Amino acid sequence: MKLTSEKAKELLESFRDKVKDTYFIDHSLCVGNTAGVIAEHLGLDQDKAKALGYIHDIGKGVGDFKDHVMNGYKYIKELGYDLEYANICLTHSYLNNDVMCTAGGIPRDIPFRTEFIKKHKYTIYEKNNKFM
Repeated sequence: MKLTSEKAKELLESFRDKVKDTYFIDHSLCVGNTAGVIAEHLGLDQDKAKALGYIHDIGKGVGDFKDHVMNGYKYIKELGYDLEYANICLTHSYLNNDVMCTAGGIPRDIPFRTEFIKKHKYTIYEKNNKFM
């Protein structure tokens, strides 16, 4: 199932009254809006880029910060959205198909995540969202 930027924003905002620290929500809104502008200049689907930017950190609303990539992946997948939307929750934190190449510190060993990142071919949308 496709995820529109409007629905992605709604999902993100649904955490505003449920979490103590809402910084990730404001950050994700900025990422989504910026991704939309970048997409426009690259001739890509702006709505899709915005949706991906809005949900990339949504796992921070679902559970512990250190597990946000897996939590977001599982959450979006459980809602029934296409894998490309769940994937952004994983891929945004890792450069060069390497789980050790991250700004988030040395990650815990999660075999699924490690193998996914190692083998995944990043889309143009994932490449753009990694730098936000």
